[in-house]
Amino acid sequence: MKKVSAIMIIMLGVLASCKKETTLPPPQITPSAPKEAEIVEPAGDQCYTWNAQGSVVKMSFNVNSHQEVNGKLSYNLVGKDKNEGTLIGNMKGDTLIADYTFASEGTTSVREVVFLQKDGTFIEGYGETVQANDKVVFKNKKTLKFDAKNTLLKVDCTE
Repeated sequence: MKKVSAIMIIMLGVLASCKKETTLPPPQITPSAPKEAEIVEPAGDQCYTWNAQGSVVKMSFNVNSHQEVNGKLSYNLVGKDKNEGTLIGNMKGDTLIADYTFASEGTTSVREVVFLQKDGTFIEGYGETVQANDKVVFKNKKTLKFDAKNTLLKVDCTE
């Protein structure tokens, strides 16, 4: 009798563990129209200037969708020769890093410039420089100083 009871318990256990397979209908997927690709347009011309005691720095540039910068930069500092030229570089986060190619005293030169964008302004960075690959570059960009007295304010582009 014990054998029959044991066999019955095992069979009930096997039957109870077997479930009828239920098939669910496939989920209904409603196709939606494809989204249009988001195109980031260039920000347009941006112009900034700094004036102090007769000295003037003017910067105008355009940033394309790849964060490439192309524009003009000029320095007219009291007691120094005026120089003006082109600005070609990149925006890296809130920092503009560019090559400034300019003519001064009859010579064309290239100098690296760095500007920190802060609250709608640009602050020029200064630091130790070295001569490399026919241009003047900053020795270590991480040690640049950004003095608020060198802040270029946004202005309307007149040209």
